[in-house]
Amino acid sequence: MSRTRTAMLAALALVAGASGTAFASASAADAGISAVPCTVDYKVQNQWDSGFTTAVTVTNNAAAKSSWSVKWSYAGNQTASSGWNAKISQSGKTVTAANESYNGTLGTGGSISFGFNASYSGSNALPTAFTLDGVTCNVDDGNGGGGDGGGGDGGDGGTGSRVDNPYTGAKVYVNPEWSAKAAAEPGGSRVSNQPTGVWLDRIAAINGVNGGMGLRDHLDAALAQKGSGEEVVQLVVYDLPGRDCAALASNGELGPTEIDKYKTQFIDPIAAILADPKYASLRIVTTIEIDSLPNLVTNTGSRATATPQCDTMLANGNYVKGVGYALAKLGAIPNVYNYLDAGHHGWIGWDDNFAPSATLFKQAATSEGATVDDVAGFITNTANYSALKENNFTINDTVNGTSVRQSKWVDWNRYVDELSFAQAFRNQLVSVGFNSNIGMLIDTSRNGWGGTARPTGPGAQTSVDTYIDGGRYDRRIHVGNWCNQSGAGLGERPQASPASGIDAYVWMKPPGESDGSSSAIPNDEGKGFDRMCDPTYTGNARNGNSMSGALPNAPLSGHWFSAQFQQLMQNAYPPLS
Repeated sequence: MSRTRTAMLAALALVAGASGTAFASASAADAGISAVPCTVDYKVQNQWDSGFTTAVTVTNNAAAKSSWSVKWSYAGNQTASSGWNAKISQSGKTVTAANESYNGTLGTGGSISFGFNASYSGSNALPTAFTLDGVTCNVDDGNGGGGDGGGGDGGDGGTGSRVDNPYTGAKVYVNPEWSAKAAAEPGGSRVSNQPTGVWLDRIAAINGVNGGMGLRDHLDAALAQKGSGEEVVQLVVYDLPGRDCAALASNGELGPTEIDKYKTQFIDPIAAILADPKYASLRIVTTIEIDSLPNLVTNTGSRATATPQCDTMLANGNYVKGVGYALAKLGAIPNVYNYLDAGHHGWIGWDDNFAPSATLFKQAATSEGATVDDVAGFITNTANYSALKENNFTINDTVNGTSVRQSKWVDWNRYVDELSFAQAFRNQLVSVGFNSNIGMLIDTSRNGWGGTARPTGPGAQTSVDTYIDGGRYDRRIHVGNWCNQSGAGLGERPQASPASGIDAYVWMKPPGESDGSSSAIPNDEGKGFDRMCDPTYTGNARNGNSMSGALPNAPLSGHWFSAQFQQLMQNAYPPLS
């Protein structure tokens, strides 16, 4: 029996090492082994030229444990690094995965799943022997019993029932691809275990781009991370026809009239995957179409900020139709939680944008078969930089009898930060007919504004401008600046239920991924060059004809921008330890 298992594992190792197969497995279940004290299911889920991502599920068929340690050795030069659900260490070729403080209990018949990223060169042969607390796994110990030794797929446990706030009592998926990039940066291991959004920003992303992970790969990895508890997976659904009509860097692949292609080639395939019963135990959070509906309010008609592209999308109705269709199709899946994009306070916080935006969102949420029941909540500040909470002034302050609303920075806005805006906008949304239990998400991935430039108190009361400018955490030149902002930092770490009406602070925009290129770069991703990403640009009506404040030498949107990631860590608030 052992010889059969060893031969099978050796064959799998040769396949993985020779072909770089994205999914290879070595498990006792495959070998038909029973009466084993423990089983280890080791899967290479994604592999590239110099690294790979692995998911491991350990099943204990012996006495219950209050702590555990799994060991194996590599035949080659594989080096394990950032892990999740286990403390990963390596000495020479031997790797040890020990329990975290929260998952040490491993009952008889119980399983635990963990994963890690690793680097290698040459071949990547699978390990052929594993131990759990010194006992060899995947081998019959002669004591009988133990079942079929199946390693499981990591999807057991968790209720799968719908809850009010999906983040409550749940872990959130750590994207191995982002985690590997973050961990490769000097100091990046301090945040590489944080959960970030997975962006489905073109049709090809569903199956994976350039050998990267596709949607099913991410969901399978989430099952491996999940273990016996609850797990949230965060997806950004972002490919509307005529996408982001007021910006070029984030333009998409679909033309303004390609609504049918959006439905049949983008939303329908995503819905089919998410509806797979295999993933029913996951809590899937979808961020629906950022930078779309608010443009129809703020950048159309006779406004100075209007663009012909946004006028077209308002006239043809395809933003509203597309959002409604996405909400209806995805909202029909019981474990999917739709959060519709709601801009940010520096976009729709003004009186003439605030209520009309809520009304438009209601129109979209009741089109194409959707209802308000398909909306779990809204997300603000996605991929933006607005400060979470300005503590050195409020919107009600005055200086020498002049309201701070008259300052150049606030410019008659009703809100000065993202938390107060999100809470107020939630009330507005309920007032127009959304359910009273909707929750808000706030993207805090890049709105920390720490570092040496962070003010420690209010500004001088010489005027409203000195008072605001001297005290504001948000150091942008203008609140309308959105591309690769100089001086920005990582914000609050992801957390559930941080404030009234807020379901979670999230890192929906993965820190370190560019907002757009600093100069024109030919590409096949449908991404244009937007001068707002050019550090020499002197602005337009949407940013008060101010300098763009963008960092130089940025790559295409979504591509890794090392210099920005280093700045975000340096200026993180709360600071990184």
